[in-house]
Amino acid sequence: MKRTLIKNVTIVNEGKQFKGSVSIAGETISDVFTADTSPSAPFYDDVIDGTGCLLLPGVIDDHVHFREPGLTHKADIYSESHAAVAGGVTAIMDMPNTNPPTVTPDALHRKLDLLNERCLVNHSCYFGATNDNHTLFDRIERERVCGIKLFMGSSTGNMLVDRMTALEHIFRNANLPIAAHCENQTIIRRNTERIQRAYPEGAEIPIQKHAYIRSVEACYDSTKLAIRMALDARARLHVLHLSTEKELHLFDSLSPEERSRITAEVCVAHLIFSSHDYDRLGARIKCNPSIKHPRHRAALRKAVNNGLIDVIATDHAPHLPDEKRGGALKAASGMPMIQYALPSMLRLTDEHCFPLTTLVEKMCHAPARLFNIDRRGYIRPGYYADITLVRRGTPWRVTADNVLSKCGWSPLEGKRFEWQVEKTIVNGHIVYDSGQIDHDYRGMELRFHHP
Repeated sequence: MKRTLIKNVTIVNEGKQFKGSVSIAGETISDVFTADTSPSAPFYDDVIDGTGCLLLPGVIDDHVHFREPGLTHKADIYSESHAAVAGGVTAIMDMPNTNPPTVTPDALHRKLDLLNERCLVNHSCYFGATNDNHTLFDRIERERVCGIKLFMGSSTGNMLVDRMTALEHIFRNANLPIAAHCENQTIIRRNTERIQRAYPEGAEIPIQKHAYIRSVEACYDSTKLAIRMALDARARLHVLHLSTEKELHLFDSLSPEERSRITAEVCVAHLIFSSHDYDRLGARIKCNPSIKHPRHRAALRKAVNNGLIDVIATDHAPHLPDEKRGGALKAASGMPMIQYALPSMLRLTDEHCFPLTTLVEKMCHAPARLFNIDRRGYIRPGYYADITLVRRGTPWRVTADNVLSKCGWSPLEGKRFEWQVEKTIVNGHIVYDSGQIDHDYRGMELRFHHP
């Protein structure tokens, strides 16, 4: 069994930040040392001197679209997991709106097989809910699946669940966490029709109108419904990609016991972009739910700090450049975010939006805890050695040349960063090392202990 020592690092873990070292035995962490108790290097097969680096648990991204099967012209598991390791991500949970969608046990097993064959990081996937497949929930291998994905507003793949009776069945029969995309389709349709009337027939609707089509009320109304149904059914609900200040009030009104079962995610894009960026970036930042006014971004950043937001994820959703052309009704929604999410959030810590310990809580600890993942998300003896080393150093810029996603572009092109990922260690194995990737490594299936 190979023994590795990572020394002279600043460890950020479980609310603390301290100088120390971490030892790895095979796939797992064997010890965590403070600076005054660090062991002697000769006892190890490999010694990594991390002077100047922060050592973090590997990022667990609970919200990605790797597009396989069926949409591999724009992304696939192999290409996007390269982007993941370059971004310090050691585990992902993939969404079901592929072709075919992951809405049957057979499709689920095929997806898991593909992830096992092709993914460089640890992995699981969601089972997609439809209007009529709740009777299949009992056939899901619960220890292999992170949750049930529920689209309460149409998105890529059009897996919209739009019948009240179907929603009631899903909430009452779910034996896994329900991860919900909440937007009210009736409000969206009404907004679309109203805005279209203001333009000549056939005219392209400006991208800036996307925030008014997929509006604050569309998000709030749907999130309010999801929370009410989860409370009535005593279901475990995780509301994905909150984008509005108004939705946050719904979580603030819950009791502590209710908050233990109803949690909230924010995505990187909603923390760094605002509607003011549409003029500069156009459809590159078109996503569902929409990027909105700066006051919502400010409220979401504050909610990361005050605990109303539980998880920071990416909603990594690549499309080809041609698919992103057009206005508010034509351009595809979604953007590649996984490679540069951690540097983007580290930049926000430099801007005093939230401390490093909070970043680690929201991107590493909380996903592991809320989804009951076996032995991941923390730097603890006996846990899998999923570790990210990051360094603040020479400034660098995002360019199309350093984008690893198959789509070949990023909405952050031209952005200047000082933080960068130096090493990504998955199950004790160095998969990313200063730009070099072990293309042959494959991550493990995540295992869950759902109540």
